[in-house]
Amino acid sequence: MADAGHGELRVSWSQYRRHIEELAVLVHRSGWKFDHILCLARGGLRPGDVLSRLFNVPVAILATSSYREDAGSTQGELAIARHVTMSSGTLKGRVLLVDDLVDSGVTLDKVQKHLREAFPEVSEVRSAVIWYKACSCMRPDYFVQYLETNPWIKQPFEEYEHLGIEGLLKRGLTDACSD
Repeated sequence: MADAGHGELRVSWSQYRRHIEELAVLVHRSGWKFDHILCLARGGLRPGDVLSRLFNVPVAILATSSYREDAGSTQGELAIARHVTMSSGTLKGRVLLVDDLVDSGVTLDKVQKHLREAFPEVSEVRSAVIWYKACSCMRPDYFVQYLETNPWIKQPFEEYEHLGIEGLLKRGLTDACSD
């Protein structure tokens, strides 16, 4: 990972994948067994999907959003979806709450409160993230990197936010579906 010198941390696809694998190992080595993985969308989707596959545990999704202003670089009011999406059953038992990072800690705190209120059958919640920033008011149970300087993290998929479908087509992928 490279720190661009302006409080920015750039992460490549290979680094990102490696961090998710490191997170899985941390959770495994803790010995804690869980019944569901709850991914916070959007940031927790990729790590949650991989963890779900590695642990062979059902995955659920809860949409949250707070970085909507200034092209996703300014934190606004937190929005939490009313419902959890999952293929069958209901969220209950021990839940591993997965996101990409803990920045201010507001999302982690409010989602945990939401789970206690909306899902009384959830008996325990633990959190797992790749990055834990020092400015956070919440400490996740599992994390790969503690970031003391609170850099802005440039994740590899963020390029798509500015690229759009037209930019993708200009890259020469016009025949992508012709196989």
